[in-house]
Order: sequence, then structure tokens, then C-alpha cells
Amino acid sequence: MLGSFYGWYMKCQSDNQTLAVIPALHQCGGKVTCSIQLITDSQVWIETFPAEKFSRKNKCIDIGRNHFSLYGMELSIHTEELAVEGRLSYGALTPLKYDIMGPFSLVPFMECRHSVWSMQHSVFGRIMLNGESYEFDHALGYWEGDRGYSFPKKYVWTHCFFRVGSLMLSVAEIPVLGFPFIGKSISFTGVIGIVWWRGKEFRFATYLGARVVENADGRLRVVQKGMELEVRLLETGGYPLKAPELGNMVRTIHESASCRAFYRLHIQGESVFAFETERASFEYEYS
Repeated sequence: MLGSFYGWYMKCQSDNQTLAVIPALHQCGGKVTCSIQLITDSQVWIETFPAEKFSRKNKCIDIGRNHFSLYGMELSIHTEELAVEGRLSYGALTPLKYDIMGPFSLVPFMECRHSVWSMQHSVFGRIMLNGESYEFDHALGYWEGDRGYSFPKKYVWTHCFFRVGSLMLSVAEIPVLGFPFIGKSISFTGVIGIVWWRGKEFRFATYLGARVVENADGRLRVVQKGMELEVRLLETGGYPLKAPELGNMVRTIHESASCRAFYRLHIQGESVFAFETERASFEYEYS
């Protein structure tokens, strides 16, 4: 059996603090569990729960006493290693014009399907995490999700807020015929990305003609019909997270929730923006 997973990624960031929370459900070989992963600028925690603690209805997930929705999140976890308590509220969300997967949302048996529910929204509230206060007052939020049976074997993902918007870009090796776990698959390099700039959506996607012209040593360039997006990871590192492999959370990936990166967007040969930040989020799983 393939197994399956379903999870959200909810990121909150102020000028000096980052907190990302991943509630998820995973199933493999008849065993079902759920988890909550928390990522800050300098640490990662994962807490697992029995399946009966998980419930999902529309855009709401509950795991034990923890609640996640389009209105915000409430956290309450108390173990020997982790003490988390607090509530965050969201302002108006910024959804995409249509599904980020485009026509690929109709393709059966895809390894992983991505969703983006808000490119940017305001965040208010406070979370106490092991004695440290994470305070968000007119801070920024981002909300996406994934579902399927495995994360791509090779991929890059990045997200970043900036003064007048935010961006997300993912490039991955996508199996399309057969299944990679039996060693018989044909794959292609898939691209999905959104630059939300001054209230306007610029979309990069394989189904719109996007292609990768550079992907090496933390540097990524994607071109599409007169647009070019360049991303550079300027520091190595990252903290270990658990990711699904055939529905089982046994794979270790690495994410930096807040790191140095460079972003540049050109449209029809003119520079829209070019900037370096120390607040980028990055997963670089190409080796």
C-alpha cells in the first residue's frame, strides 16, 4: 500500500521572530498517527499523537487541544520536553486566483499535491514556547499545505515576505509514470511559484511554460514568457524535520525558517525587485 499524508504549513513572522507550525495526519500499512511540528529561527520540535486525536472538517484541523483554521491557531502541548500555550488570530487571507496545481490537480496518483491558501495575512497574538514568548502584533502570516503519499525525492522550496508582498517557489522532480518505490518511473522537473507583488499575482508553473535554467549550489533560476525569477540561498544549515515517505514519517529533511537569501524578479527585461533578506524560509533537498 502507498500510504498517505495530509498536512498544513502555517508560518508567522515578525521583524525578529519566526514560528511555523505543521499539523499533519499520516497513514502507512494500516497504522495511522498525527503530529505537530514547530519550527522557530533556531529550533525544531515534533510531537506525535494517536489517530483518534485528529479531526478535520473543511478548513479546520483539531489535534488534541490544538486547533487550526483560516481564523488562526490555538496551541496547547505539555510534555517533558515541550510546553506550548497560546493563541494567534489571522486577518483577511490572500488566496490565489486558482489552484496552484492548475491542470495537474486532475492527474491521478501524483506523489504530492500542493495547495496555497494565503500568500499573506496579518497575525496577532502570543505563543509561549518553553518559557519564551513569541509575540505577533500586525505580523505576517503564510498558509500552504500538501497531501499525497511522499515528498518529492529531490526538491527546492522557499518562501519569503517582503515589504509589498510575498513569494513562494518550489521546484521538484515529479514521477509521472509508474512509482518510484518500485524503481520504474519517468520524471520531469516541475515548477510552481507565486510572486504576490503590490496586490498582483505573478504565477510561475510548468503548465504555463515555466522551465528551470539553473539549479546548482543553492542557486535557482526559472524563466517563463518574458519573466525570470532568481533565488539564491546564501547560507547552509537548516534544522531537521520529519517528512512522509509512502505515508510514513521516516524521512528527514532540513528547513531554515529564517535564513539569508537573495531574490530577483525581471519582467520583459526590466527589474521588478532585487533584494537580500535574512528572513527567508528554505528547504533545499537536491544533492
